Formats: sequence, C-alpha cells, structure tokens
Amino acid sequence: MSPEQFHRDHEELARRIGKAMPEDGRLEVQPGIFLNRASHPGNLLHAVAEPCLCIISQGSKEVLLGEQRFRYDPAHYLITTMALPVSGQVVEATTKEPYLSLRLNLDTPDVTSVLSESGFAALNVGEHNPIGISVSTLSEPLLNAVLRLVRMLDDPLEYQVLAPMAKREIIFRLLVGDQGARLRHLAKFGGKSHRMVRAVNSIRSNFDQPMRIEDLASDVNMSVSSFHAHFKAATSMSPLQFQKKLRLQEARRLMLDENSDAAEAAFKVGYEDAAQFNREYKRQFGLPPKRDIERIREATLA
Repeated sequence: MSPEQFHRDHEELARRIGKAMPEDGRLEVQPGIFLNRASHPGNLLHAVAEPCLCIISQGSKEVLLGEQRFRYDPAHYLITTMALPVSGQVVEATTKEPYLSLRLNLDTPDVTSVLSESGFAALNVGEHNPIGISVSTLSEPLLNAVLRLVRMLDDPLEYQVLAPMAKREIIFRLLVGDQGARLRHLAKFGGKSHRMVRAVNSIRSNFDQPMRIEDLASDVNMSVSSFHAHFKAATSMSPLQFQKKLRLQEARRLMLDENSDAAEAAFKVGYEDAAQFNREYKRQFGLPPKRDIERIREATLA
C-alpha cells in the first residue's frame, strides 16, 4: 500500500466516524466497538481501560498510567492488554477538525484462538517490557483491516457474517506487529505477565477490602519482592497505588451517579478515615470531593 492510500484510508475512516458521530461524545456502535468525537481539547478523564486497541483518525490524545505518558495520533495506535486505571485527555481537536477515534475491545478467547492457529503460541515471548499499555506506529495493513471493519457497520447483515473474520485479521495484524509479544502476553498462560493479569483482576474484584500483599503474591506463586517488582513493571504502579486509584474513581462515580456524599462514598470504597480520603481525592483529581463534583456538574450543564 502506498503512502497515498494510507492517507486516503485515514480520510475515509475519519469521514465514517464523523458521519456516525455528528455530535461530540462516545457511542458503542456494536458490542466492544466504540467511536469517539471531541471538538476541542478536553479535561483529564479517569477510567479503567480494558484490553483494547485504540486508533485515531484525526487529532491526538495523551494517556497517563502512573508516572508514564503515552501520546498517540493518526500515525500511531495504542494497545492495552490488562485492565488498568488510567487518565487521558484529548490534546488536539478543533471544531473544523475534531478528534475522531475508534476503540476495539480485545477479547482474550479471540486472541488465544488466533494465537493458536497462527502458530505464534509456540513462540517464547519472554518477559521483556511487560507493561500492559504501549504505543506503536500504525501499519498500513492494520489501518486497512480496521477500516474494513468500520465499513461493515453500515450493513447489519454484513457485519453479523463478516465482522468476526475482520476482528481476527486485526488481531493477527497486531500479533505480527511491534506489539505482538505484548498481545501474546494477554493470552499466554503461565508467564509472570499472565499472573499479573490475575492479580489485577483480584484487586479490582476486592478493591474495597483491606489488601495484603503477601496474600496476592501467594495467590500467583511469587515471593513478595518479586510480585511487587513485576506488578509495578506491568502497571507502572504499586499494588497499593493501584487499589487507591480504583477506590477514588469508584468514589467519584458514586457521588456523580448515585448522589452519595463524600463520607458515604469514602466508606463504600473502603476508606475508614474521611480526612485521608479527602487528601487523596484532592491529590488525584485536583479539588476536594464536593468542589470537584460541583465543577463536573456545572460543566455538564454549560
């Protein structure tokens, strides 16, 4: 494929996303496929990123994981291979050229199936750079495969029949690309990165409960020191920092969606000390709980 065709594919992808998203926001157009549009740079948003592929057709975005920053644009894609509490913001967008992007969730069974059929499952992926998020240069075949999947969204029957094959091609393109080893970590059993996925899921399921590092390490058959080192390598955070981010994000959701006050939200997510909750909340979101929620609601009504 020529550079001109790569550019044309990006333009078509932008047109199709823009047509499906005439207004700013996010839309799940099919299960696990999300389109996003923003007409101006946004505030820092906090969420738990599931394993997924993210491609931008216009604009750019920055994602923060712990102290690490990952910026991507139409020339690069972002991939995450485990559920991680991240912060992100659109950094390039205008009314004339809005930020337009697509997110495709990566299902472990699909990755495992393609991995097995391709023969890549037999490769030794090692433990090199096991962090669960990264940015790489977008290849022409990967962009083309994503574009063909997006075209199918216009025809429900075509999508029903052909989308599974298109998704498998996208997974294959990822496996043969720069992030192939990282994607193999998503499906490969027995390695330390897989054990980190189990640890992450355990913390997510019990984030409101007291956490013992010794128990987490024992559950994945590792020493405490080895577990701590590998967890931080995979998530860019310590287990306690990871749990704290999950607690604070859920507390914020409770106050926004369920009208909980700060004390009630703090208790529900596992805090026993309201003063500690207020300090950590302000450190995470920039404002004390009450003022932060008021700011968000005012911005929503503006």
